[in-house]
Amino acid sequence: MYYIIVVSDGTGRTAQQALDAALTQFEDTWVEIIVRSAVRTKLQVLEVVEEALKKKAFIVHTLVSDEMRSLMLNTARKLNVDTIDLMGPLLLRLSLQFANAPSERPGLFNEVNKDYFRRIEAMEYTFRHDDGQHIEEIEKADMVILGVSRTFKTPLSIYMAIKGWLVANVPIVLDTPPHAILSKIDPKKVFGLTTFPSRLAQLRRTRHEHLGGMSGHYADYDYVTHELRFAHAIYQRHPKWAIINVTSKAIEEIASEIIAIYNRA
Repeated sequence: MYYIIVVSDGTGRTAQQALDAALTQFEDTWVEIIVRSAVRTKLQVLEVVEEALKKKAFIVHTLVSDEMRSLMLNTARKLNVDTIDLMGPLLLRLSLQFANAPSERPGLFNEVNKDYFRRIEAMEYTFRHDDGQHIEEIEKADMVILGVSRTFKTPLSIYMAIKGWLVANVPIVLDTPPHAILSKIDPKKVFGLTTFPSRLAQLRRTRHEHLGGMSGHYADYDYVTHELRFAHAIYQRHPKWAIINVTSKAIEEIASEIIAIYNRA
């Protein structure tokens, strides 16, 4: 069962009709739609995001208030709640087509524009700073993810970038000291990934076989154990860095854990 919360500062009829039309394409999917209409205050927005978090739902909204839209976007992003804005993309396309922002609510267009370009910026930044690239620039990142090979650094970074976070990931390579810039970054931004040696060796064996057995000791249990110990030694020298065990966790779960720790710091 999936839950979708429709949020509107009016009746919610427009959003629900659009959602109903889309859901006809998913005949075998069970969905419960919850409508929250007349959402016009900050407290109401915060309550509906909390509700979505508890129900593991995502939000479809047609809010037109600049302030409420901004609060919805920022609060949902921090709590790792997915939102779909039905009004914003339409306004953006119409504005581009007419070469003009909506005359009645220019702030609304600006907010849509800002969120859209924030996500584009985050994706570009994350791709540019994947696997230790351009490490001299990583102080600009919202978050820096460290870990040995095959601890999901890249897919995790991309997933979080889609949500608007600027993420850089840096590999930990056995017997190679970490770059000095990592010690200069705000420690609340840095997350060290780890896992169980047996699980990592299993993942690497799949990669090893895909490469035709050309990766040397990469998938050996003893080598993997040594590599993880080396990573932990680095983490222990920076006690304010958060350590995340990714064993058997989905990317969404790891991202939620990181965002929760980041927001508490």
